Amino acid sequence: MIATGKQKRFIWTVTTLVIIILLTFIVSLNLGSFSIKPSEVIQTILGQGTRKQEIVLFNMRLPRIVMAILVATALAVSGTILQGITKNDLADSGILGISSGAALAVVMYIYIMNGNIYEGISDITIFTMPVVALAGSAFGAFLIYSLAWKKGLNPTRLILIGVGINAAFNALLIVFQLRFTTQEFNRVMVWISGSIWGTNWNYVITILPWIIIFLVLTMYKARYLDVLHLGDSLSTGLGVQVEKERRTLLLFAVALAGVATSVAGTISFLGLISPHIARKLVGPKHKLLLPTSALIGTLLLLISDTVARNLLAPVEIPVGIVVSVIGVPYFIYLMVKE
Repeated sequence: MIATGKQKRFIWTVTTLVIIILLTFIVSLNLGSFSIKPSEVIQTILGQGTRKQEIVLFNMRLPRIVMAILVATALAVSGTILQGITKNDLADSGILGISSGAALAVVMYIYIMNGNIYEGISDITIFTMPVVALAGSAFGAFLIYSLAWKKGLNPTRLILIGVGINAAFNALLIVFQLRFTTQEFNRVMVWISGSIWGTNWNYVITILPWIIIFLVLTMYKARYLDVLHLGDSLSTGLGVQVEKERRTLLLFAVALAGVATSVAGTISFLGLISPHIARKLVGPKHKLLLPTSALIGTLLLLISDTVARNLLAPVEIPVGIVVSVIGVPYFIYLMVKE
């Protein structure tokens, strides 16, 4: 009866979230510097819109919304994994320095390959960016893991070292930015703050297979997150190779965060907030927690992106800043609680 009750709650929660996401999706398609009425959106989808409406809808807004869904899913699931393997409610790729490691690697790579940022980036560069971002995020995770390890992982030590690594990567990124022109410097600053502006279908296609693969692998390993939450001693007693599974899951979290960062910059706190809200809604079991967290992250980023595009239109606020406005107070609350 208890399991049935939890499953019903999960189904109702997911159904409600999906409905709200669809409504937000429709509103996001309508709003912008070029407004399109709901009836005109339907006409355009059916091929009866004007040329301008088709360009705005299919070439600009739709790929951006799809990108927001993919990025949010990756970051939310990454945050859920990190909180699960570290048993730390404050763990998030944007706070720990994993995302900033990926951002540094991507900016350096684009500069080396193209000599500028966002202008004339070749398809080869776009399709190889996730690999570079994964390498950068993996290097950041390796530094954090190795420095935080002292007869086991201490949650407080992990966060403090992660914050330090994050600051170091951001400092290196600023130093590297000094090689850019003023215009390029400003573009990188906007991107680092978290931005999905300028997204096209090439970027969507680039990250889609990566995210699908690592999401499937994470769901397959979800039971180990439940076991690891019991503690190392009990997990070992149950026959789980604790460090092997922790490293494997950490790799999944790093890959998801790195791939998301390669196209959207550093969007902090999304991976922090989503698992907490999901845990309150469906409980700690990761088979239910992971998809719920992904949906909550998607909803938060879609709302944040809609606000970022329209609040000061035609000027656009980096979506990462809007997410941070929500996330920073919650982070402070968790720090005080800890």
